[in-house]
Amino acid sequence: MRVLILSDGKAGHLGQSLAFAKLKKCEYDIIEFKNDLKFLTYILDFFHIYINLFSLHVSRYDYKAIISTGSATYYANKYLAKKLGTKSIALMLPQGFRYSDFDYIFAQSHDNPPKDKNIIEIPINFSFSKPKGYLQKNEKQSLAIILGGDNKIFKMRVDTIKKHLDNIFETYPNHLKYITTSRRTPKEVEQLLEDYAFDYKLIYSQEPTINPIGDFLQICAVLFISIDSTSMLSEAKANSEASLHVIDLVATEKDTKYHKIAKNILALEGRFDYTPYLQKVTL
Repeated sequence: MRVLILSDGKAGHLGQSLAFAKLKKCEYDIIEFKNDLKFLTYILDFFHIYINLFSLHVSRYDYKAIISTGSATYYANKYLAKKLGTKSIALMLPQGFRYSDFDYIFAQSHDNPPKDKNIIEIPINFSFSKPKGYLQKNEKQSLAIILGGDNKIFKMRVDTIKKHLDNIFETYPNHLKYITTSRRTPKEVEQLLEDYAFDYKLIYSQEPTINPIGDFLQICAVLFISIDSTSMLSEAKANSEASLHVIDLVATEKDTKYHKIAKNILALEGRFDYTPYLQKVTL
């Protein structure tokens, strides 16, 4: 089976679409485009008008489905599905668009999706992870720390991270300790990490092309992930048997989407299995 993935250029969105295709064991092609007309797409969708607004061209017509994640892609998803006579699948709740003419919508529980026949509620994002070989499993147990950074809700402060690191080093004195930062990690937090004896350390700002997270998920017994990194929390729950812990950060609001996602993920027992959800989709 082959599907067509539409991408808005955001790695997190594309990652979910790729994960769905791989978990469903589909071959895939990808079309990336920029949507500067989002408001117009809502209007056209409301009036059931579907045109080739983004000059998209496909070279084959045997796709079993159009897959996409993110509001910038949903109008084009519907347009191509109708043009090609195939199925339309959205991987997050397409708020602002009519739900009825998507064949399948995978909506995360924190969005409180309506109970419609084409909506499949799922507690976490789609994720597919493989190790890259940066680290090998050791006889000693290991733990990994995955740091995100500042966003519109959270502030990653040095004193907060220092408190968590001190506690981790005190609680797990015999574990190998690995850490990675991200593009959002503040410079002063990266500098703080120099004060700790990590067995492996990846500073994103210094080596942005290396991603050791797949290795962390495969070999570590314990994972610590900052609460802003909801995609990483989903990835860890779906691709690892490790004990999962959330690093709380200073927040400007309470009970946000991030808090709900973290709570939902921590409530899940064991490694998350996508199979019962994927079985609901016929291609």
